[in-house]
Amino acid sequence: MDCLFCRIVAGEVPAEVVLETDAAVGFLDTRPVFKGHVLLVPRDHIPTLTDLPDDQVTPLFTAARTVAGAMTQVLGAQGSFVAMNNVVSQSVPHLHVHVVPRTKGDGLRGFFWPRTKYAEGEAADYGRRLRAVLAPGADPG
Repeated sequence: MDCLFCRIVAGEVPAEVVLETDAAVGFLDTRPVFKGHVLLVPRDHIPTLTDLPDDQVTPLFTAARTVAGAMTQVLGAQGSFVAMNNVVSQSVPHLHVHVVPRTKGDGLRGFFWPRTKYAEGEAADYGRRLRAVLAPGADPG
């Protein structure tokens, strides 16, 4: 199977990885809604939420909660938006949770997701900042 997210998990495709657990990998979206937008994927190839085995639900969503907490600690976010698509609008057929940093007045309305781009080297900076609090033993606040 040629799954982009499986290839990122395997280290075959470069990505700005910010979190790695036994169950999941989190990396920066290359077309973020807002800078710091993380995609969190199960290590196993699982197409949709309904395919996610019961024993992987807690580890995946614990990781999502951890990433959301890190965003308020190091990115100046006031909160986060956590979402996923299943089949419809799912650009890669591998379950992924969007964890997007939010601030009041940021312009996100409903399900209209504007996209932005990172300047040269900026993704690495966002990744470094998130990794600093997501590393094992770090306090995500």
